[in-house]
Order: sequence, then structure tokens, then C-alpha cells
Amino acid sequence: MNYRSKLEHPLVDRLFDAILLLQNREECYRFFEDICTVAEIQALAQRLEVARLLEANATYGEIAEQTGASSATISRVKRALYYGADGYKLILRRLAEEKGE
Repeated sequence: MNYRSKLEHPLVDRLFDAILLLQNREECYRFFEDICTVAEIQALAQRLEVARLLEANATYGEIAEQTGASSATISRVKRALYYGADGYKLILRRLAEEKGE
């Protein structure tokens, strides 16, 4: 791995290795329902949608209306999207490619 994360830790490695073993959406639902609260899963999903909308040049008002995210959440996602580890950009690009966009 060339990227050095601030999160690097053997327990985090084990968690990510476990996630990489999930083979389909049903397995993801099963695992994440056990490991996260409903609110945590919804917050993660909301952040990904905020990132998608930011990439599509939506305004803060449009994003808040569509996702229910606060301006603080939108700002945090925007900061990560443009100044973070490029994780959002990576996954948004792959999701777009999968849909043929």
C-alpha cells in the first residue's frame, strides 16, 4: 500500500480485510447491521450522497433539501472531497463507471 493513512492500525486493517471479504449487497447488509447502528449506516450513506451531489455541482441548499444533511456535514464532506485522501473521488468514479456514466 503506497498511501499511508492516519487511521492505520492492526485492528482497522482487520476490519477492512473483513469488509473486503463481503461478496454481495445482502452480505453487506448483514455485516453492517451487526457492526453499526442504523443511524451510523444512514450517516455514512448520507455523506456519500452529499459527496455525489457536490461533485455534480449542487448547491448547499439543494443538497440539504435532498439529503437532510446539515450545512456542517456538507462542509465536512466538501473538505474531505477536495482536500482529503481522495476516497470519495475514487468510489464516486467507480460507481459512475459501473453505471456506464
